[in-house]
Amino acid sequence: MTNSSTPQHTAAVLFDVDGTLIDSSYIHTLAWWRAFRQAGYDVPMASIHRSVGMGGDKILDSLLPKDRDTDEDADIMTSHAAVFSTYWPSLRRLDGARELLAQCHDSGLAVALASSARGVDLEVLRATIDADAFIHAATSSADAEESKPAPDILVAALKAVDVSAENAVYVGDAVWDIYAAGALNIPAIGLTCGGTSEAELREAGAVEVYENPRELLDNLAGSAIGKLAARAR
Repeated sequence: MTNSSTPQHTAAVLFDVDGTLIDSSYIHTLAWWRAFRQAGYDVPMASIHRSVGMGGDKILDSLLPKDRDTDEDADIMTSHAAVFSTYWPSLRRLDGARELLAQCHDSGLAVALASSARGVDLEVLRATIDADAFIHAATSSADAEESKPAPDILVAALKAVDVSAENAVYVGDAVWDIYAAGALNIPAIGLTCGGTSEAELREAGAVEVYENPRELLDNLAGSAIGKLAARAR
């Protein structure tokens, strides 16, 4: 967990990273597909994509046979990480991502990346976003005992900025993000840029849905984030 020395904030906006700020959901899908194939499992990409956003351990439990040799799970996750790392140079932030973080920061909100990525991946993702000046804290998989849809990573992010759940909004792209926020009664904004439909995000409990960071930025004042900032002033 990383955080900067900043004044106390009364409210915060938490962001998922993969698929929300970085265009990487389908890269993770491909990485898992290749890792499964290397281990002898033929899992359809569509099924994998619908699971992306959960922790790696939960992805394996969801998609692989229950009677498998779980001693091989660590090797599969290592393979996924290795394949994903080959795409680091191709990673791109989504349109409006940096500006969205900047506007949230300038609105007086604490900004935290509630990511369950490995620490080394998180460093690359942060460099790709190029918005560290607007980020007060960031979490990695090491900060959560249980992965999404459990809310542990959000709890860690809130602790890092010293803000309570009732004074936060979460932004994510997968239903697993929405479920994690719901477990803490945090309003969640869904983005469809990770490949999940508006209907699915709303059914999971998203209070608002936008296409991408740019559309959320363009509508920020009237969004749950804008209302939170107004209340915190």
